[in-house]
This record gives sequence, C-alpha cells and structure tokens, in this order.
Amino acid sequence: MNKRFVMQWITEGQLSVPKLLLKNYRKIGLNEEEFVLLLQVYDYLTEHHPFPTPEDLSERGPSSLECARILRQLLKKGYLSLEEHIDEDGVLFESYSIEPLWEKLLQYLNQEELEKENDMKKQEEFNIYTVFEREFSRPLSPIECETLAMWLDQDQHSPEIIRAALRESVVSGKLNFRYIDRILFEWKKNGVQTLQQARAYGEKFRKYQQPKQPAQEKRKVEPFPTYNWLEK
Repeated sequence: MNKRFVMQWITEGQLSVPKLLLKNYRKIGLNEEEFVLLLQVYDYLTEHHPFPTPEDLSERGPSSLECARILRQLLKKGYLSLEEHIDEDGVLFESYSIEPLWEKLLQYLNQEELEKENDMKKQEEFNIYTVFEREFSRPLSPIECETLAMWLDQDQHSPEIIRAALRESVVSGKLNFRYIDRILFEWKKNGVQTLQQARAYGEKFRKYQQPKQPAQEKRKVEPFPTYNWLEK
C-alpha cells in the first residue's frame, strides 16, 4: 500500500458514529440517503464547519440540488435544526445542530424499553393465572379470574405480591380466594409492597399467634406456625 495514502488516512482522523444509531437509524424513520447526509453534516460539524452548504456536501456525494432537497427533508422531519449565533464581533451566523437526531434516538430507545417492560408485565400477569391453577389443581372459575384481574388492575398489587399471598395461604393451610384477598388487604393497609416486607410481616404474625409454652411442658413445635388472616 502506498505510504502517502496511509499517512493521509491516519491524519484525516475518524468519525465516531454511535452503534445504537447505526443499528436503529431505519427504526427512527431515516432512509439511506438521509442517514448518509446526516453523517456528512456531522463530520463537517466535528471539523468546526458549522454550516456546510449543499455545494460543500455535494463534493462528497449527490448533486447540490439533491443535497439541498435532503437537507430540507431532514429539517422538516426534525432530525436536523438550524441555530442562530452571534460571534465575538457581533455578527449573526447560522449553524446546523444534530441534537434533534440524538433526541429522536433516545426517545425511540426509551419507548422500546417501555414496550419491553410492558410485555414482561403482561407475561407476568399471564403466568400468575397458571400459578394459581397449578396450586388449586384445577382451572380457575370466571369469578376467580375476575378477582385476580381486580387485584392486578384495580388494587394495583404486583404479580410478585399476589404470588406471595398465595404462598402464605398455602403455608397457612387455607387455600381460597377469600383468605388471599384478606392477606392482600392487610398488606396494603400496612404498607407492604415488596416480597421482603411480605415475608417479614407474615413471620411477625406467626410469632404473635404462636402460643407460649409452659416451662415444664414439652410439646412438638409445628414447622410452619400459621396466622389466621380472616380472624384479624
């Protein structure tokens, strides 16, 4: 390889393009020609050339008329903006800004993350029906399905908390929806929102209910002392 070309390659430097933009430019609404021209504008900006004209851009690609058309598209679609500045001599000048491009990319990534979270939430809510049917060893009745939906949508209990209440009912030997609803009611009233808080709250009431043993009497301790939530 010609040494002169190698040195030119090195001295020209590199343009850093975020991989997230490279992977998602189509998803945020850019076509190929718009994306390439945006990169050209970005390169001019990094070289302290704040306002490349269509003629400047045409030296690297399409004609000046095409570059002008694509620039208008980018400005209209909100991927590029024009800003006004005043230099030290009080002279007004314009420059391009690609901040709108980064904003659109961030909006897309945030929306994508939100959709993933919603999908996971829906999957969790779907799975909880399966968990209940497995514990009850039968399909849930329409009223039971409606109750589950009410816990999730109206009472805003998380699937994790509902599963914890189900486990509490299993440990207590009272596997029914009325008992589980009472547990959830008590937890919400007492500010229980996490799995750790639910466990601590259940253990506290089990200890409270466990009768004190006489010093002389020896009795077998149940491995899972229970608390009757319905009698509270």
